[in-house]
Amino acid sequence: MFLSYVGIRVTDLERSVRFYQEILGLKVVRSGDFSLNGGGKYVLLRDPMSGQRLELNWYPEGSKYATRYVPGEGLDHLGVKVESVAAKLEEFQAKGLEAVSIPDSLARQELGDTFTLHIGFVKDPDGNWIGLYDHPSGKAIYDPSEY
Repeated sequence: MFLSYVGIRVTDLERSVRFYQEILGLKVVRSGDFSLNGGGKYVLLRDPMSGQRLELNWYPEGSKYATRYVPGEGLDHLGVKVESVAAKLEEFQAKGLEAVSIPDSLARQELGDTFTLHIGFVKDPDGNWIGLYDHPSGKAIYDPSEY
């Protein structure tokens, strides 16, 4: 058994697909439409570096799955490793993304003598938080055995 993907609800599928492609560089793997069966539409995206997958789900009005949307309900955040949190936050804010204000004690954490973890958050178009953190080496290399 292994974790295959994470699915989140979105209010505008096309807008969210554009966001995750343009901002996070995810690639569309497949899509589907289950609205004839009372469901909705989905798009599965994949990160080319890590292989992690994210499914975006949209449900039309009247679907039993189209419950009131509350950003982050049951989802705390998506985690993204970057080379530099400060640089990525600046880039994302220049693109119009909303940064989440967090205390300095959370944004910069000393983990031992040589390891400083930097953390920042932005919001996707539906208000879901995307957590950014950088690696002490400055490289955004994916290693499944590490955080």
